[in-house]
Amino acid sequence: MKIWTSEHVFNHPWETVATAAWRKYPNPHNPAVIGTDVVERKVVDGVLHTHRLVSSIWYFPKWAQALIGSAKVCYAREHSEVDPAAKNMILRTINLTFCRHIAVNETLNYVPHPSDPSKTLLKQEAVVTVKGVPLNHYMEDLLANKISNNAGKGRQAMEWVIKKLNDEVKDLTRSTDEILNSTKRSIDDIASSAKKSMDDISQKAKKSFDDIQNLRSGNFSEF
Repeated sequence: MKIWTSEHVFNHPWETVATAAWRKYPNPHNPAVIGTDVVERKVVDGVLHTHRLVSSIWYFPKWAQALIGSAKVCYAREHSEVDPAAKNMILRTINLTFCRHIAVNETLNYVPHPSDPSKTLLKQEAVVTVKGVPLNHYMEDLLANKISNNAGKGRQAMEWVIKKLNDEVKDLTRSTDEILNSTKRSIDDIASSAKKSMDDISQKAKKSFDDIQNLRSGNFSEF
C-alpha cells in the first residue's frame, strides 16, 4: 500500500474554489479526464450529496498493461459532500476499472484557510493498493507518481476555471452596464420625443387660440 498526501493554498475564497471544483472537467490542463456524469444528487440537512461517474484515460506502459489488462476508457465513482454553512467540500473517488488488481482511494477536502479566510486550503490524500500481480510495489510507486503529477495539473486546471468564472462575471457586469446604459438612452430619447411632442401640441394649441381670438376681434369690429 502506498499513501500520498499533499496540501495546497488557493488565493481565492472558498465559495469561488468550490464552484470551480464543480466545473473542473473537462479542461486543457488535464485532458486525461474526459467527462463526468451525475448519477444522483440530493440535499440532506442543508448538505449537498452528489454521486458522479468520472470517465478518464489511464496511460499505462505496455508491461503494466500485460499484467492488469487495458481499457480505452476507465471509470471511477465519486461521492461528494458540500456544506455551505460550514464551508466544507469533500470529494471521495475510487476507481471501478481495474478494481480486481488496483484500488486508488482519493480524497480532496476544500476548506477556508485557518489563518486567512480569503484563501482556500486543499488537503489531498490518495491510498494506492495493487494486489494479485507481480511487481505490485513498483506499480504502486508508478501510480503514486501519476497522482502527484495529475495533482499539479489539477491545480492549474482550477486556476484556469477560476479565471474563466471571473471573466464570465466581468462579461455579465459589462453586459448589464450596457443594457442599463441602453435603457437609459432609450428613456432619455422617449422623454425628449415626448417633450418635443408636447411643445408642438402647445404651439399648435396657442396658434389655434390666437387665430380664434383674432377671428373674434374681427367680427366685433364690424358692429
